[in-house]
Amino acid sequence: MKRIILSACLLISASLYAQVPEDAIRYSFYPQNGTARNLAIGGAMGSLGGDINATFVNPAGLGFYKTNEFVFTPGFFMQNNKASYRDRNTENKNNNFLFGSSGMILGFAQRNNPNKSAAISLAFTQTANFNSHTQYRGLNNFSSFSEQFAEEFAKSGYSIDDVLNGNSPLPYTSAPALYTYLIDTVKVNGVYQVKGAPEYILDAGQALMQEMDQKTKGAISELALGLAHNSNDKWYIGLSIGLPLVQFNSVTRFSEYDTSSNTGNHFNRFDYTDDFSTTGMGLNGRLGVIYRPRDYIRLGLSVQTPTYFSFTDKRSTTLSTQLENPVNGFSTSSNTFTNNQPGKVEYDQRSPFKVLLSASYVFREIADVKKQRAFITADVEYVHHRGSKFVNTDDNATESDKVYYKALNNTIKSNYKGNFNFRLGGELKFNVIMGRLGFAYYGNPYKDAALKASRILLSGGLGYRNKGFFIDLTYVHMVSKDTHVPYRLEDRANTYATVKQQKGNIVATVGIKF
Repeated sequence: MKRIILSACLLISASLYAQVPEDAIRYSFYPQNGTARNLAIGGAMGSLGGDINATFVNPAGLGFYKTNEFVFTPGFFMQNNKASYRDRNTENKNNNFLFGSSGMILGFAQRNNPNKSAAISLAFTQTANFNSHTQYRGLNNFSSFSEQFAEEFAKSGYSIDDVLNGNSPLPYTSAPALYTYLIDTVKVNGVYQVKGAPEYILDAGQALMQEMDQKTKGAISELALGLAHNSNDKWYIGLSIGLPLVQFNSVTRFSEYDTSSNTGNHFNRFDYTDDFSTTGMGLNGRLGVIYRPRDYIRLGLSVQTPTYFSFTDKRSTTLSTQLENPVNGFSTSSNTFTNNQPGKVEYDQRSPFKVLLSASYVFREIADVKKQRAFITADVEYVHHRGSKFVNTDDNATESDKVYYKALNNTIKSNYKGNFNFRLGGELKFNVIMGRLGFAYYGNPYKDAALKASRILLSGGLGYRNKGFFIDLTYVHMVSKDTHVPYRLEDRANTYATVKQQKGNIVATVGIKF
């Protein structure tokens, strides 16, 4: 297994906070959502225009509107997660509803010059959907989940009494671990060390069975206002301001137990549950331009600013441990060490900026769109993942708070990189019926080549347009790969699971022009 870089001060202080490096990817590494039409062509919307989803991609595309339009996009997804961990495979399925780009566009054409126009949009979309269920299990004779707690306590400089008091500095991890004797101090060759009970199994050359079960739910939903101007049907310039709303909850259960028949090796099993939730609001902006050098060619460029989020996280954990020789069982909650209240922290986060280049070719590009026969369009997008950043907003932040956030941001820069996303699609029109196909690829955001992650989307759909009414139906099949790290250790390589997800999205858009 490859080593995942992690700063020592981040490891020591992580229990004080909810933020971890994966949070940076959660709010930036996801496929683009949209209307059924847009999704059917792979999500390519950087230069095509004429769709409300341009509000969230390249607002210059709103400049193609000269009339008004109302759009509504419901959807449904079917998800299948497969995970491989320590040479064992697991699988589970779940389904859920989603909500694509919806809202209203108002187009204004100049009476004395129809080649000049302006448009305004008010749009809403579910940018990312977090509803998922991931499980994996496997035998591990290399490391134990408990070792992260042992490392944390050993390097913290705190005494056992410090950690076990009612206002513990390590309430979610080391405090419950010490309280339930999952970790303890032992004397080895006259020197006291911190050791996890499961390590006795590893020292004997045997393996621990490890099981992870994580259920997540929530979404990023974004409300955006877009403005665009069309100059002589050649230049289209647009601006949009977005207000993303975030709600995320995860319940992670990790279990570890002895697989041997030896009842004298001190350890039987432990079960650890981490309940984490976050809510937040953000602000971002998009500026775009589309140039039409010929009637049938469209070139697009858009830039999305980083999204500036303000988050409030809550966290609580429970831990139960069963020991052997003698047989004892202990259990506790993090609330014991936080004055019987879930932990809470407020902070800001900056997501990566994005740059998009696009080109479209429209066959028989003429003013009467009913006579247009087909188009092909492509996007190339760069996302600067390593530019994600966390900022502590506590006016009473201590020096250790500042050290933690600096270490967290350095870890993000060390583990992530900028990546390129590619989207390609086309449409063929048969009078009032349209057929569409699309493809999208989202590249690996991890700097370590051993950590594989990608998103591949294949899509197809049909559309109907007649007398100002339209309906589009699309199916999107996504295959994604990602890496899940159940725990991190400072003194050795980290073990991780490879998660493969297949998701089928059925999306419909209903709209009317008026």
